[in-house]
Amino acid sequence: MPEGWGAYQKLGLAVRARHGIYVPNLTVVPKAALSATGHVTPTAAAELVVEIASVGNAVHERTQKPAGYACAGVPLHLLVDKWAPGGPAVTLYGEPEGDAYRTLSAVKFGEPIHLPAPFDVTLDTALFPAG
Repeated sequence: MPEGWGAYQKLGLAVRARHGIYVPNLTVVPKAALSATGHVTPTAAAELVVEIASVGNAVHERTQKPAGYACAGVPLHLLVDKWAPGGPAVTLYGEPEGDAYRTLSAVKFGEPIHLPAPFDVTLDTALFPAG
């Protein structure tokens, strides 16, 4: 991770295009972009957002949240989806344009997935609980 950046759980992100606040499971942003009050950070400041789909919110996390993050220009969005239609999967989205991302990589739980620069790290999804 670049120096001066941090990874934060449950950080509120202001998504102006969607007139609301999204709270991803994990967000990587420059520490300087954090709100002085600690409540809401501009979504455009995020380099990576990670969503872990829940059974009750899976559709929202597969459709509305990626569209909001793409509109805000978040470069990378990682979706960990235990309830994906084809079985538990991890999808890395990138290259946002308008309200859509391009799928950079999609793997089933158990297969590695690589996050590009500035992270340049491979995640071992075999450690993700599929059951």
